[in-house]
Amino acid sequence: MKKKMAIWLGVFFLLGGFTGNVYSAEKVLKMSTTTSTQSSGLLDVLLPEFAKDTGIQVKVIAKGTGAAIRDGEDGNVDVIFVHAKSREDKFVADGFGTKRYPVMHNDFVIIGPAADPAAIKGISDGAQAFKKIAAAEVPFISRGDDSGTHTKEQSLWEKSGIALTTHTQKIVDKGKEKEISYKMPANSKAWYMSIGQGMGKTITFAEEKQAYTMTDRGTYIKYKYGKTPAVDLEILSEGGDALANPYGIIPVNPAKYPQIQNDLAMQFVNWIISERGQKLIGGYRLEGKQLFFPDAM
Repeated sequence: MKKKMAIWLGVFFLLGGFTGNVYSAEKVLKMSTTTSTQSSGLLDVLLPEFAKDTGIQVKVIAKGTGAAIRDGEDGNVDVIFVHAKSREDKFVADGFGTKRYPVMHNDFVIIGPAADPAAIKGISDGAQAFKKIAAAEVPFISRGDDSGTHTKEQSLWEKSGIALTTHTQKIVDKGKEKEISYKMPANSKAWYMSIGQGMGKTITFAEEKQAYTMTDRGTYIKYKYGKTPAVDLEILSEGGDALANPYGIIPVNPAKYPQIQNDLAMQFVNWIISERGQKLIGGYRLEGKQLFFPDAM
């Protein structure tokens, strides 16, 4: 009996050791990315295929682009996948990233109630549309969360030529309060609301208030055509270079942070800009509509 018990114990510990080795050998890439890549459903298509091809799992941390970039600056992730090109270029120039790789693009659209009280329908110049919204003093909802969309919004307000003011607001990042400063229309307290939330919540809030907001097209399509009940806000301003929305991927610099898994990061970069990754991006549809357009092919 003792001999049998010893054999079973031996088998148990052998199996336990084997499972532990498998677990420890699992390759996990840490990626901080904008909420739009996740909320649009694109990552649900890409990451299982990447895992199938390489055996690498990706731990996704989805947040606004500003917070995702800070994750890279702090060395908390291996790669960032975001959409604010000027900030991405600075991230590389400051030595936090090795190189920016273009991946895909879609565009931003300005949405609002069908009644369109600011009369912006058909305007392709986003800055001009913003100027008319400010002149009409109709409700506008801003993400106000230091995201790529929020960065683009601020650039459009600056191009609109209206008077701006600098505002400081607290946002929550990883459960901690942080202060961010940004520019917004001056004397706009009666109509401009900054809510410090992601794109989905911002669209939902704008619908409740029957207000205008700016969103990436992919998230809008998901909320307009892939959600029940569908959002009733309409695209009123679109097109034009100022509303372009390019996405880039950047490995965090291992020379700055030795713990970075640069080998895994580069495997993901090379996969997503490869013909296979790019075809998956270009082929992703929601309700028959293409959300993203590949840039590396």
